[in-house]
Amino acid sequence: MTVIHTERLTLRLLEQGDADVLERLIDDCDVARTTLNIPHPYPRGSAAAFIERRAEVAGKGDGYSFAVLDQEAGTFMGSIGMNIDNNHNRAELGYWLGTRFWNNGYMTEAAGRIVRFGFDELGLNKIVAAAMTKNPGSSGVMKKIGMQYEGTFRQHLLKWGHYEDICYYGLLREDYSRARLETRQR
Repeated sequence: MTVIHTERLTLRLLEQGDADVLERLIDDCDVARTTLNIPHPYPRGSAAAFIERRAEVAGKGDGYSFAVLDQEAGTFMGSIGMNIDNNHNRAELGYWLGTRFWNNGYMTEAAGRIVRFGFDELGLNKIVAAAMTKNPGSSGVMKKIGMQYEGTFRQHLLKWGHYEDICYYGLLREDYSRARLETRQR
């Protein structure tokens, strides 16, 4: 099983034992409101099926979904993952965090490490991510980990009866490698 550590976090593949706490945290209007695919209310019992599907995807090498855990306490805080397009050697990054853990830099820390996993361990050429324009916190995470703004798709998603603008960010392997080299030379 893939387990990744950062300064404050443990990132490990989702497990069936995460289902109950995942449902409790994700069944929050504030979490669902600005995410692309999370419904509200979150259907009871859906987390177990989601975790099972994501395990199958990981088994095929087509994506990974990690639990974001506080390293000291082991507290489940949210999830981060990638869907991989092996035909084009790229992945789309997605994440969410329970509201009580917002504004502490946890997702920036997790996303930066998952990007490193994607480039260094999976050999990806590009990683992309998307956020609703009404979610500047998510766009901020993308910018902080070095992703570049690539454009806005206007009224691209229908969420709860409203069309939402989606901004896309991307990071190329060459830009990631250059930034790491510059950091080491300082």
